[in-house]
Amino acid sequence: MTATMIKEFRLPDLGEGLTESEILSWKVAVGDTVALNQVIAEVETAKAVVELPSPFAGVVAALHEQPGTVVEVGKPIVSFEVDDAGSTSGAGSSGGGRPAGGGAPTEEATAPATSAKREPNLVGYGAVVEHTGRPTRRARGQAMTPVLQDRVEAQTPAPAAPAAAKQPVVQQPVVEQPAVDHEAGERPRSTPPVRKLARDLGINLEDVAGSGPRGLITREDVQNFGAKPSGEAVSATPAPSGDRETRTPIKGVRKFTAAAMVQSAFTAPHVTEFLTVDVTATMELLARLRGSKAFEGVKLTPLTIGAKAVLIALRNNPTLNSRWDEERQEIIQFNYVNLGIAAATPRGLTVPNIKDAHGLSLRGLATELSELTETARAGKTTPADLAGGTISITNIGVFGIDAGTPILNPGEAAIVALGAVRKAPWVVGDELAVRQVMSLSLSFDHRLVDGEQGSRFLADLGAILSDPAMVMTMI
Repeated sequence: MTATMIKEFRLPDLGEGLTESEILSWKVAVGDTVALNQVIAEVETAKAVVELPSPFAGVVAALHEQPGTVVEVGKPIVSFEVDDAGSTSGAGSSGGGRPAGGGAPTEEATAPATSAKREPNLVGYGAVVEHTGRPTRRARGQAMTPVLQDRVEAQTPAPAAPAAAKQPVVQQPVVEQPAVDHEAGERPRSTPPVRKLARDLGINLEDVAGSGPRGLITREDVQNFGAKPSGEAVSATPAPSGDRETRTPIKGVRKFTAAAMVQSAFTAPHVTEFLTVDVTATMELLARLRGSKAFEGVKLTPLTIGAKAVLIALRNNPTLNSRWDEERQEIIQFNYVNLGIAAATPRGLTVPNIKDAHGLSLRGLATELSELTETARAGKTTPADLAGGTISITNIGVFGIDAGTPILNPGEAAIVALGAVRKAPWVVGDELAVRQVMSLSLSFDHRLVDGEQGSRFLADLGAILSDPAMVMTMI
């Protein structure tokens, strides 16, 4: 019979040093057989919703966290029954550590270490397997066939066996234990779901008395504390429509975006300039391109043309495609453009970017924009898509807005707001005519971009959109 072992998968860092993620949903259940890199869960980081692939091929033995739970990076979230064939553990290689009856040792995925073995995985650092001494054994009765059966049955209470009857010892599933902060001493004892509830209600657990075993703070303790007259009870979910106010916890993407915008607004000295231009020629060009075979099946919008114009204008004004490095006291000027596009999603504002957009044709840019928008609206934008932007565009015109003062995406030198295209009276030559006009708003970091440089960029952008033939003088 093939030997099996338990492998534990801990939540990896899903990008840029994120410290926690919320389990939104499980795509598998205990007892399911999964393949390597099969999606097993959907989690939300501070930046995006991410599909988490399985680092192992095997059978799901236990799910350690429930949907809605905020889990710290490095905490176990799922255990698998996997085939022990070819294991690199000491027990597997020598046979000395394996139960005589073919039982399943336990192997845990722990924090990264230089001597640890990395398992295949598509997300973050992946599952890292490290051996910490003799493996935990689990004997198996002759009547039991799959090891998983032991695991599943162990999750339901069973009558205690008589002492004389030597029954196989079944390893119990991992039970969520109260966390202890070893650096700051023991903190109020509670489980992650209870701590999350306390955060949602704005309650400090140090003020709550625990009624559970050894002073454990339970969900009821937190709820009862929140209902006291001395403290304001805050609902963790939106209040019924009949109430005078609705409260929603600030978390996930919206929480990260708020912090990033505050940091940007109070770190980079913003300057915003405006320019209104006649884009009649651009709109006529857009109509011709939509009817051409070269762009058949491709979605073309004013944003597509505006994005291409921004990329062209940057060629003569590269200072707007730069970054301020406070730590090294250097200005980093990028020789490539990762073009960020601000996208409104149900979970909040995100700014995914098109990598190496400067090298794309107009058709390629249109395709990338369509895919980026659809992915963002579906909440499937990955942390990698959100990282590394060099300059951004926000298309406020789609909401019928003419102009604004956009806040810089943190770390970037400039952001362009494209206003709505409207028919308006305009002087052409010495005659008054009805033309299609658009307002452009440019915010830039005055540490990196002088007023002259910002003004020249905005003027070049306006010239391209006023007369697309001007591109011939810029490339």
